Amino acid sequence: MADIAKLVEELSKLTVMEAAELAKALEEEWGVSAAAAVAVAGPAGGGAGEAAAEEKDEFDVILTGDGGKKIQVIKEVRAITGLGLTEAKALVEGAPKALKEGVNKAEAEEIKGKIEAAGGTVELK
Repeated sequence: MADIAKLVEELSKLTVMEAAELAKALEEEWGVSAAAAVAVAGPAGGGAGEAAAEEKDEFDVILTGDGGKKIQVIKEVRAITGLGLTEAKALVEGAPKALKEGVNKAEAEEIKGKIEAAGGTVELK
């Protein structure tokens, strides 16, 4: 019984990625369903939700407004997206709209800085 308690204690220390690796290994070794293995490891790892939030590595950059400086923002949107003048203008005028989707945090922050420097407003999701 003490060994089981020790095992449960060790499983509760797993990160989300480690739990996923464990689930895959158990499935390959014993034919156990990955959903069952994650269900065993998941509740014990109380910080699993926090780890998933911290590990977010893809962001959508949403243009929320032009801040009254439409021309400058259109120029930046064109430079960032490679869109033509008409398409960039339509994107800025149709805000809120996604500028880029699925970018890493560094790129998302860089785009946000450029748009805000031009006078626009951006939201990262």
